Amino acid sequence: MSSWKNWLEEKKILIADGGWGTELQKRGLPPGEPPEAWNISRPEEVGGVARSYVEAGAEILLTNTFGGSPLKLAKVNLGGQAAEINRRGAVISKGAAGDRALVFASIGPTGEFLAPLGTVSEEEMTRGFSEQALALAQGGADGIVVETMMDLGEAKAALQAAKRATSLPVAVTLTFTQGAKGFATMMGIRPEQAAAELEKSGADIVGANCGAGIEQMIELMKVMRSATSLPLWCKPNAGLPELIGGKTVYRETPEGMAAKLKALVQAGAHIVGGCCGTTPAHIFAFVRERNRLAG
Repeated sequence: MSSWKNWLEEKKILIADGGWGTELQKRGLPPGEPPEAWNISRPEEVGGVARSYVEAGAEILLTNTFGGSPLKLAKVNLGGQAAEINRRGAVISKGAAGDRALVFASIGPTGEFLAPLGTVSEEEMTRGFSEQALALAQGGADGIVVETMMDLGEAKAALQAAKRATSLPVAVTLTFTQGAKGFATMMGIRPEQAAAELEKSGADIVGANCGAGIEQMIELMKVMRSATSLPLWCKPNAGLPELIGGKTVYRETPEGMAAKLKALVQAGAHIVGGCCGTTPAHIFAFVRERNRLAG
């Protein structure tokens, strides 16, 4: 399959998939059960989510491996199965993608803090990310996306581990929220700082996901664009979460989000997908609007 650069050159804007967790919950994933375990126990349901996004027109498909680092899986007694869980996650998404989409395998945070804030050494964290990235590559992934990072140190550890363990392109996206002084991660990292440092560290793509609806993401992309020449990947939530009847609800409709795609692209985004609250319907609307804008 041709590289992501060829796809981007041809399409100008690539549409990635949307949320996975909520889609798996719709298929019966119970609260508290790690989604990644389904790569082994319920692969047909995981494949169903992947296929739904490919059918919606997504050109970049992720994997059900967000919480697949050995450090995180060890907390639910699955650390010894980390390699197989990740490999199977990539195999499932590749099977769904065929030649219709590229698979960028997901690596999320470990849930641990690097020393001295926490007890995990950089060497231990990097070793875990290397194991995860290698298994994802063995499963056939076309690329890696390190996502939802708050700490730049952890993001860099995952990036460098993936680069050393594989020959795949690596995207890195952090999660920023907007405060009185602008955008920053929970650890105080600003988007312009993240973009510049990740480019220097060898990232192929940088960006942001979660933490913001599409309106905020437009402003966030402008800030990141000012600091890097790399392609930008963004995955906004379907608006800001609201708690209604004890359930988290995202109100942004597919049509409402798609109507803002042009502004998002003008702000600098090259790859657009969805995060919390987004569904195959949101991705279908993005694809339709992208095609309309392309004329």
